[in-house]
Amino acid sequence: MPLTGTTRNWISVASRLRTTAPIFVLIGLVALIGVLKPGFLTLETLVVVMADSATLFIIAAGVTFVIMLGGIDLSIQAVASLSSVIVAALLPGAGYWAFPAALLAGLVTGAFSGIVHVWLRIPSFIVTLATSGLASAAALLLSQARSITIGESGRAFLTWVTGRLFGVPSVIIIGAVVAAAGIWVQHYTAFGRYSTAIGAGEAATWASGVKVNRQKVIAYAVSAGLSALAGILLAGRMSSGSPTLANELLLPAIAAVVVGGTAITGGSGGIGRTVLGALIIPVVRVGMTFVGINIFAQQIVFGAVLIMAVAVTIDHAKILIVK
Repeated sequence: MPLTGTTRNWISVASRLRTTAPIFVLIGLVALIGVLKPGFLTLETLVVVMADSATLFIIAAGVTFVIMLGGIDLSIQAVASLSSVIVAALLPGAGYWAFPAALLAGLVTGAFSGIVHVWLRIPSFIVTLATSGLASAAALLLSQARSITIGESGRAFLTWVTGRLFGVPSVIIIGAVVAAAGIWVQHYTAFGRYSTAIGAGEAATWASGVKVNRQKVIAYAVSAGLSALAGILLAGRMSSGSPTLANELLLPAIAAVVVGGTAITGGSGGIGRTVLGALIIPVVRVGMTFVGINIFAQQIVFGAVLIMAVAVTIDHAKILIVK
């Protein structure tokens, strides 16, 4: 069925909004909160916001690659929590080897999700929801359903997370490195270009000879791997690992991707836009705290923001009938 003139106009407006709106929203939010609460614009507060943004960005950057394919990964928060538990449990005895162990666990978990998704042809949200349960169960078993505190001996291995370089918190630098690497991968590698092509038109990408299933498995592995990295950073910053440490990050991470301008239907957006989204979400969170909004009510705001962002960024040309 051909698109109506109204639908075409809406698609055109949405395309322009995806490009420009996140920048103006971020500037507007910072200015508004700065006027209402001048203390927000202090260097100390902005550094805290940037540090929070870095951790959120890393977990959102991974899921960006999956969303660019037109899929979704609902296991990211469970993988991050599992990673924090692995680090906290292994750090005293294994030292620096705890970090590659946690990253490997994330990569294997993501690859498992991707393989099940493409081989059994099960929708990604079902597969990753099941994987989330598996990762959560593994974290609970490993930690015996408790938080594991990282002692003084273990914290000595975490200076690369908790320290500073040239006066800048290390976590911000790590986030910047991930952003630069992600943008490079997306624009200058076959994997990045294929991810965009698959999201824009999977059938056409298959016809062009691209191994689509391989690209999908890689994307899910990258998503879980970066979630594991985020879990390591959280464990370092909190000096503990917990099977529920990252439970509240799923909605903000997906919101960061979509608010940044990446279409939930895939094929449009990218890591650069997720950087903006990952800055907007903590600004909204800190802004709500500054103006006195209850922390439990903040999830309502994130839900509303996500709905509005999806309404703006969704590609209606791909979904002619909403089910």
